[in-house]
Amino acid sequence: MATLAQPAGSFGLGTFSVGDGPQFPGLHIAENVLDLRRAMDAAPATVRDIAEGWENYLPALRALASDTTQDWQPLAGLHVHAPLAPRQIFHSGANYRQHVIDLEVAHRSPDDPRTVEEARAETAELMDRRAREDLPYVFIGLPSAVTGPYDDVVLPAWAEQPDWELELAVVIGRPAYQVSQEDALDHVAGYTIANDLTDRATVFRRDMKAIGTDWLRSKNAPGFTPLGPWLVPAEFIADPGDLRVTLKLNGETMQDESTKDMLFGIARLISYISQTAQLLPGDLVLTGSPAGNGMHWGRLLRDGDVMDGSITGLGVQRTRCVAEATS
Repeated sequence: MATLAQPAGSFGLGTFSVGDGPQFPGLHIAENVLDLRRAMDAAPATVRDIAEGWENYLPALRALASDTTQDWQPLAGLHVHAPLAPRQIFHSGANYRQHVIDLEVAHRSPDDPRTVEEARAETAELMDRRAREDLPYVFIGLPSAVTGPYDDVVLPAWAEQPDWELELAVVIGRPAYQVSQEDALDHVAGYTIANDLTDRATVFRRDMKAIGTDWLRSKNAPGFTPLGPWLVPAEFIADPGDLRVTLKLNGETMQDESTKDMLFGIARLISYISQTAQLLPGDLVLTGSPAGNGMHWGRLLRDGDVMDGSITGLGVQRTRCVAEATS
């Protein structure tokens, strides 16, 4: 397990169990956890229950964080799971300028007549035009892809180019439908870390290129979204638009970028999604991945690789890659 860094602010929320026992929602402070099923009057069964009643639960959580009379238990003896089980996951694609430029160069076909510099310049202009025209790109993921922040990640035998994509994840705390950009952040409960793994070989349909991207195949294998460790309340994150996103592969830094490089900020993404779909408490909005993915480095994930992912104020996750057993 990675170093269990204290989240920003006075507490974080997580989901825990004793060994393989039943999971429970917990308040995490330093090296201790409080079982919220026992500590709260309206006992929540899950962290998603808390998200659904976020405005009502938050004052009680603040009070419990400083209550030393409660039955706190050591974190070291607990299994840390994904902080919550979302109903819906919305992914923001192509949302980091430098990341998309790097991918365009990495995916160039051998017969592409452009130089590397020309490909970079053309893609940079495309990204700048998207920003000017205010056109986010969002697609839907599956909750079944979520796994814990310290669980092994199984690399499917069919995945030829599995890649990492560490991202800031937004947790929704109030229903949001057709909300304005000005009001969007009022619907955020907090933030957590997501590693949005992608098999680059299956992103684009080989049989029918006109169809475009195949996100079902490339992103939704079981365990392809390690999440957590903590849900950190939004009130503890002063500026989610200026957080450091860092991923290390076997100790070597691969991603190290600020969320400042996002084309579309959190408020814009929530507002954009809500014009079509209703966001529900406990839903996730993944905000995109910064530069430094495996395609850029020419080094994809392999059996035995260890990924350490951190975002300012949100803790650290560590996952080990394991090749799928084949008969």
